[in-house]
Amino acid sequence: MLTREYCITMARYNAWQNRGLRKLLQDMSPADLHKDRGAFFGSILGTVNHLLWADTVWMARFEGKAAPKAAMEDSTTFQPTAAAWSGERFRMDGHILLWAEKASSLDLMSTLTWHSGVLDAEVSKNKGACVMHFFNHQTHHRGQVHGMLTQMGLTPEATDLFLMPDQGPWL
Repeated sequence: MLTREYCITMARYNAWQNRGLRKLLQDMSPADLHKDRGAFFGSILGTVNHLLWADTVWMARFEGKAAPKAAMEDSTTFQPTAAAWSGERFRMDGHILLWAEKASSLDLMSTLTWHSGVLDAEVSKNKGACVMHFFNHQTHHRGQVHGMLTQMGLTPEATDLFLMPDQGPWL
């Protein structure tokens, strides 16, 4: 069973990893940020934008709010610049942590129903499974960005969960 503590740990991990990305991306040239590097979403900025867009969509679903107007096809241009992305990423990471701190076991065992724009259909799934997907999706795409940065000769922060500062007693 998914727990509130899991959600908090993963929200903190997400924020820690994104803090490291914000530091690296702020000093990169627009050309380096937009260069197609052969990743699924092309560029570094395209990939981090897709991830921010997806986080925004999932949080709207989790909270029963309206999703952003941008469609999946537009997710790579969700924010126009690294600076705009950084500000929105910071806000979203705080939002995710606040949500995680309020998550309840009962809510995480409930059914989540939404309209999937990707499938153009109504979908119903266990909310806990959707939350696991949400955090896994973040890790997956940040791993792609980590690979692109490493290929550029940059050194992103470690991604191992046990290295997270102040990780708490769960490890």
